[in-house]
Amino acid sequence: MVSGGRVRMEDVARQAGVSVATVSKVVNGRYGVSAATTARVHQVIADLGYETSLLARSLRSSRTGILGVLVAEFEPFSTELLKGVSSAMADTDYELLAFAGATHGETVGWERRSLRRLGGTLLDGAIIVTPTVVEPGAAMPVVAIDPHTGSHDVPTVDSDNVGGARSAVEHLIALGHTRIGMIRGREDLESAKLREQGFRSAMATAGLEVDETLLATGSYRAESAVGPAHLILDRRDRPTAVFAANDLMAIRTMEVARELGLAVPGDLSVVGFDNVPESAVAEPALTTVAQPLREIGRTALGMLLRLLAGEELEQTHIRMDTRLVERASTAPPHPSKD
Repeated sequence: MVSGGRVRMEDVARQAGVSVATVSKVVNGRYGVSAATTARVHQVIADLGYETSLLARSLRSSRTGILGVLVAEFEPFSTELLKGVSSAMADTDYELLAFAGATHGETVGWERRSLRRLGGTLLDGAIIVTPTVVEPGAAMPVVAIDPHTGSHDVPTVDSDNVGGARSAVEHLIALGHTRIGMIRGREDLESAKLREQGFRSAMATAGLEVDETLLATGSYRAESAVGPAHLILDRRDRPTAVFAANDLMAIRTMEVARELGLAVPGDLSVVGFDNVPESAVAEPALTTVAQPLREIGRTALGMLLRLLAGEELEQTHIRMDTRLVERASTAPPHPSKD
């Protein structure tokens, strides 16, 4: 047995009764070692707790065995996606690295810098969540989730942003709301544009005019909804309902409404988008559009693994369905309010 210190390859070789070269072949999956010897070496590795150096493995085989999930920041949306990726990693030989790339308020181009820093030496492949720039020709296979722009050379996974937003507004219209406001997402993100498109489509189909003064823009962060919510709600001709482009802004909008003395949903109905866990425990529980976030994460990982295996993807751009989740934050408008 090895006494103290880090287990070395020499220790494994000595206990298994083989050469260091043989242990190296087993560790790196090379041919030329019998099945019985391979099994014996693996058993000794397990008994001793030997771990190979990732850097050394990278230098020897041009592979590190690590896949990355790159996000701008860790928040409920990206956390749910990470859970999906992580659950699907269990059946693979890869390790997972989650990396938040945006620093000091950086919002554009963080993924390019992150790929340069991590690609080729630390990561074998990466999933990028909500990138502002999707560029082909990275030093490793890349899959983008909810991209800003869908380059035809970069595989992508997203959800039906237009249809989901349309269903949210149709729900409000079916309840009897006609004066509906919207807090939009970040203007440079494709998902925000598509959700506004769905909002306008539902209004037009119902024959309702969009009051442009009832539309304001946030950034998807919770606090970014405070100003827009005050702008829309702190007025005599306020809307009876608001669709927010994500759950965090919707929840903050409900808080602003309460601060202004408005009851939700008695005076104001609110709908969000994403169905992050916080939406179910908000007060009141938030009606929202559910994206299959964990399934999106699992799907993106499956695409990345196929790329790493040298396979051709049958679909390079996958769009998943959304569904409306009705909770307590929406109700018919008060008769005197609409």
